[in-house]
Amino acid sequence: MSFMKRQIVCRQSNAAFGVGIRKLALSAADLTSDSEGQDWIIQDKDLLRKSLTESGTGLHVLDLVNRASLEADRTLYSKLLNKCSQTGQLKQATIVHAHMLTSQFNNDLPILNTLLNTYVKCGSLDHAHHLFDEMPHRDLVTWTSLISGYSQLDRPRESLVLFPHMLRHGLVPNQFTLSSLLKAAGAGPDPDDRHGRQLHAYCFKCGFDSNVYVGTSLVDMYARCGLMDDSQIIFDALRTKNEVSWNALIAGHARKGQGEHALRLFWNMLRGGFKPTHFTYSSVFTVCASAGSMEQGKWVHSHMIKSGVNLVAFVGNTLLDMYAKSGSIEDARKVFDRLVKRDVVSWNSMLTGYAQHGLGTETVQLFEEMLRIGVQPNDISFLCVLTACSHSHLLDEGQYYFHLMRKKFKIEPQVFHYVTMVDLLGRAGLLDRADKFIREMPTEPTAAVWGALLGACRMHNNIDLGAYAAKWAFELDPSDSGPYIILANMYASAGRLNDAAKVRKMMKEGGVKKEPACSWVEIENAVHMFVANDDAHPQRAEIYRRWEMISKKIKEIGYVPDTSHVLFFVDQQEREFKLQFHSEKIALAFALLNTPPGSTIRIKKNIRVCGDCHSAIKYVSKVERREIIVRDTNRFHHFRDGSCSCGDYW
Repeated sequence: MSFMKRQIVCRQSNAAFGVGIRKLALSAADLTSDSEGQDWIIQDKDLLRKSLTESGTGLHVLDLVNRASLEADRTLYSKLLNKCSQTGQLKQATIVHAHMLTSQFNNDLPILNTLLNTYVKCGSLDHAHHLFDEMPHRDLVTWTSLISGYSQLDRPRESLVLFPHMLRHGLVPNQFTLSSLLKAAGAGPDPDDRHGRQLHAYCFKCGFDSNVYVGTSLVDMYARCGLMDDSQIIFDALRTKNEVSWNALIAGHARKGQGEHALRLFWNMLRGGFKPTHFTYSSVFTVCASAGSMEQGKWVHSHMIKSGVNLVAFVGNTLLDMYAKSGSIEDARKVFDRLVKRDVVSWNSMLTGYAQHGLGTETVQLFEEMLRIGVQPNDISFLCVLTACSHSHLLDEGQYYFHLMRKKFKIEPQVFHYVTMVDLLGRAGLLDRADKFIREMPTEPTAAVWGALLGACRMHNNIDLGAYAAKWAFELDPSDSGPYIILANMYASAGRLNDAAKVRKMMKEGGVKKEPACSWVEIENAVHMFVANDDAHPQRAEIYRRWEMISKKIKEIGYVPDTSHVLFFVDQQEREFKLQFHSEKIALAFALLNTPPGSTIRIKKNIRVCGDCHSAIKYVSKVERREIIVRDTNRFHHFRDGSCSCGDYW
């Protein structure tokens, strides 16, 4: 709806809105609902004013105004409205509004501005805009309050549309107006920088670009649009910086996955004497979680503790996630247990951690605890518990929670829930049921759904059904190399080399490229990355010698290379040679060379760990007496004393 059309609609409904406000009852029963038993017949006016700060919204005092026991003034109405803002009580705000209309302050601009801001704080932009249209006069504060309201409550388009109308009324925006507009320009999942650049030009023209508040909003706007070079230029040009400026830039790099840059900015922020805030720590923990950089994450956590920053929910959630994604589920649980207040995101973060680590029983127990204490689960909560059931062979439990989601909590399954259910049935060997489940889905299956069935077919060596699933996956997402690789592997393992070659040919003709496998390991705050047959690392010769020595030791206790994971058409000896230098094996050999005996090794990989590497690492954990934690795209594998936490069910 255009702004002008909205204005017409608003004017047509203003009368009804005004009548509705005026009809609000002002009886003692309505107005003393928050008095908590206090006697509203109080003669001491100082005591009356004190009650405004001690009991609810203090609306009982309006009865005293009606009885001429108390004189209404701006301070009285302002305090009542501020109370409503703090508690988010829209109904109480409309009662104050109704009372104001009967007073001498019915057209008082400062009070009306406070009322408009109260409606915004209570989350009712409709009430705010109706009031805006009714106001006989509007100064800059009025426009800024409404623009800010639309920006804060995720209605950025309406915020931006208001700006040219404000200019036509001859009003010049201030730093708060422009900051709200820039926030709106950078809002949304895929913000367009065109509005932001126009606003930037206006800021520059009016000399606001050097203002710390506007400049910081520009840094944030460009960062949210993904334009980090522009964001950096604005940041560098700011004559005065504050913690919010640094946070905007750090958060921008964190959102883009540029962890190294974000961490470097964090250190620079500290060196510059700026004190990190909750938002700073949250962004940095997010970066560490993404990279699995536990050592750096621990250092930042330690700094936060020493700085005396409280572990509020949203920071605790990212810290918990950092520990879980870095392989330390025990530390993640400690953070969860220490959270002063847990929201649904806190519970989901812990559920996700347990699910990623394949701890199905623990996930189910935590989910049941969540339900028991009355925390309302959402679609992510159910995704976590279904994933955990799938990875832990908890077939009955997974089916139960899938039906519970729909029946009790009225949550309609999304595609990712269906993918997990296909995975659950398929892993359990119920391939026909998984196929039937797909055919009975109320929505069209996606490539991910067919991919889940294909993965199960690989696990249970059902080539025919796997080829059928792969055909649909190819059709729905022809650029994804995963299904091609899985099907080619299945054919190669079955000795059907011609069919494997056909699949490789399809990939080549379609321009589909396999994502290069890489693994990385963090040693003393430095991340070392490796690819298969890596010859770029300075310690290359030592790494290869170490792996050859390890390979000999694990073969002596039972390790047999599984060459079915090599698709090259060469003889057995060369296939085995190529297999021995997969990226995770090189990363493991490097870690063994550069970490103290007995210490835990943590390796990350960008694709699923191959079956031969999984087998080899189990044996290495035994001969080296090490705990080795490998995080791939599916889950965590904890290798101890020749066994893996996944129970070879991954």
